[in-house]
Amino acid sequence: MPRHCLSLPLLGTSTGRTLALAICLLAAIPAPTQAQAANWPNRPIRSIVPFPPGGSADAISRLLAAEMSRTFGQQVIVENRPGAGATIGIDQGVKSAPDGHTIFLAPAGAMAINLSLMPKLPYDPQKDIQPISMIALIPMVAAVPADSSLRSVNDLIAQARAKPGALSFGSAGNGTAMHLSGEMFQQMTQTQLTHVPYKGSGPAVTDLLTGAIPVAFVDLSSALPHIRAGKVRGLATLGAQRTVSSPEVPTMAEQGVPGYDAVGWFGLAGPAGMPADIVNRLSAEVGRIMRMPDVREKSLAMGAEPAPGTPAEFAAFIRSEIPKWAAVVKAGNVKAD
Repeated sequence: MPRHCLSLPLLGTSTGRTLALAICLLAAIPAPTQAQAANWPNRPIRSIVPFPPGGSADAISRLLAAEMSRTFGQQVIVENRPGAGATIGIDQGVKSAPDGHTIFLAPAGAMAINLSLMPKLPYDPQKDIQPISMIALIPMVAAVPADSSLRSVNDLIAQARAKPGALSFGSAGNGTAMHLSGEMFQQMTQTQLTHVPYKGSGPAVTDLLTGAIPVAFVDLSSALPHIRAGKVRGLATLGAQRTVSSPEVPTMAEQGVPGYDAVGWFGLAGPAGMPADIVNRLSAEVGRIMRMPDVREKSLAMGAEPAPGTPAEFAAFIRSEIPKWAAVVKAGNVKAD
């Protein structure tokens, strides 16, 4: 027990003395320090992925874990904790000790969208989380069957305005970035489409191939093999710039929807309170790995465009994404499942 706690005044009630002693002891518990950071890591690092195994986010997390294990001399163990729109895994990470031995994948939904969709979100993405680095952008696309009469975004806008609500669009599910991208399109073009939610982009693309739905807003990686096979046509990619994987597909902004910018993404984060030195070392390592030619090639093949950056850059990006998606959710009266 710290010596100054023993010298607490003995005046007052026993309850008051007990409370004062408890406060004193809590204050004496050391927070993570730069001295502790110098010995980091001194045991295996837990890397939480808030998705099931499989998919680009999980695969890239495992690439990072393997490289980090070699660099840091401690095993980085990937732990899949899916559920509730990625909030279960993020919540577990947030509640871990901020000593750098627990990190987690931080996707767009859990970091920037769920705050508007889930009134009882168990964490605050700006107060409870320490951004470490962006990892990759996940381009999205508005796609149609190859034989569709919709040849451009202007065709889609014209047909949607001619018959409000008659056209439907599929997405990866209610409240996903793909769904909200479709909502953003309607709001910016003053059109009305009928949303058809699926359990992932894959099933939505399957129905697009059969003609069950006329349009799909999905992640590019799910549609790209079918675009290359000539079975699906990309009307527009949804980010501000054309994609590396499909540079021939023009953006929404290039086709008469100025300012349209919607992209999926995921980064690396940890619980708030991590020592800055550990955060910076992890960030530098993410940057090194994602710039490796073979990792970049594998990432692009999975539909993820490497985009590492500093902790400050990632934090600023998250801050910019929260109000953007909040406005879309509010205007579209979007509700989570």
